[in-house]
Amino acid sequence: MENGRAFRRNDARTENGTREGGPVTVEQTSLADVAASLRDGDREIPAYLDECYERMDAHEPDVRAFVPEPKRRERLDAEAAAMADRYPDPVDRPPLYGVPVGVKDIFHVDGLPTRGGSDLPRGKLAGPQSEAVTALREAGALVMGKTVTTEFAYFEPGPTRNPHDTDHTPGGSSSGSAAAVAAGMCPIALGTQTIGSVVRPAAFCGVVGYKPSFGRIPTGGVLPLSESLDHVGIFTQDLAGMELAASLCCDEWDAAGDVSRPTLGVPEGPYLDQASETGRAHFADHVEALEAAGYEVRRVDVFGDIEALNERHVDLMAAEAALVHHEWLETLEDRYAESTLEMLCDGRSVTAEELAAGRHSRTDLRAELETVMDDRAIDAWVSPAAPGPAPEGIDSTGDPAMNLPWTHAGVPAVTLPASESTEGLPLGLQCTARFGDDERLLAWADGMATALD
Repeated sequence: MENGRAFRRNDARTENGTREGGPVTVEQTSLADVAASLRDGDREIPAYLDECYERMDAHEPDVRAFVPEPKRRERLDAEAAAMADRYPDPVDRPPLYGVPVGVKDIFHVDGLPTRGGSDLPRGKLAGPQSEAVTALREAGALVMGKTVTTEFAYFEPGPTRNPHDTDHTPGGSSSGSAAAVAAGMCPIALGTQTIGSVVRPAAFCGVVGYKPSFGRIPTGGVLPLSESLDHVGIFTQDLAGMELAASLCCDEWDAAGDVSRPTLGVPEGPYLDQASETGRAHFADHVEALEAAGYEVRRVDVFGDIEALNERHVDLMAAEAALVHHEWLETLEDRYAESTLEMLCDGRSVTAEELAAGRHSRTDLRAELETVMDDRAIDAWVSPAAPGPAPEGIDSTGDPAMNLPWTHAGVPAVTLPASESTEGLPLGLQCTARFGDDERLLAWADGMATALD
């Protein structure tokens, strides 16, 4: 298939029906190209949905990115027909006319249940439609379906597998969204990040993942994990598509226009030491490629207290999650996975003083980063998007350590697919910028992606 990509699996099925290892070809799905062709009428919605259905039929039994929905096609076909009737003239069509989007199953979507990757009764998790979903639907998007999440967006994995090698994790907690986009089943998907749940799975699955500045995409209508740390994020295969999606989802988006080449910072010291040997070697290659392309790179020791920072972040997340789940735990404790329960119990032991310190730490860290950037004339940071390639097995979603400080500071971050391991697993480059500098970060990312190519 033209413009396809090879993924690994074999034809030996396991007891649950999935297949593991061996080559699969999946067509690339550029959101920017798909959206333009549907708006212009070069491609009809039913024909494009048929392509998505075919890819889902071919790959969903292996990847398991979507929450099962018995009448998905009937619902989507009806919504597509209504969309076509509403916008017969291409001139009037909205920017995402007919584009199917995957939605992580902690977002409320009108007409679809929310389970949060959990065993809690459905009625407990009902709520008004997510603001981000509403924004995409108003822009013409069709909800392809709910995508698999870890339980309540924490660490208990779902059944999703990495499309590049189904023996490996796709990452978490936005596992289904990253895998669905990587496998070409939809050109855009929504996820969330509280530690590393957009940037890391994007890296593991070889796609673009964008986590905005804290609060830039509203979290209303999303099951919370930690109100002080939750970010809504987006997955696409292309940067042009990401800029389109961000412009529709982010508050007060103002296209950056022409931007000069940024001066890049590399955060050396204990933070970078958290990456694996493979991860550090590939990151060194990525930085070398940027320097060869003419980027000025300045190496700076930051996050010297990374262990204390990691602890503050995890304590803050657990304490706020315990508050969210307090009433449910009173009567439904036996419905939770052990790892989730352990986190919630830890959260109950966090003192009010520690909770307050964790909340203050976010803005303190943001200010510290901006001071360093001012002193060293740094525009953006580059770092590994994950400690290394996706770990083998699906019992763990991988380590979010490389993402944690940037999430804690609430600064914008984007994953760029950058290289592959000797086993053919993707590795990504994480690019971050000042708080609120989302538009320039995505504009800069385009040039950096070209340099990495």
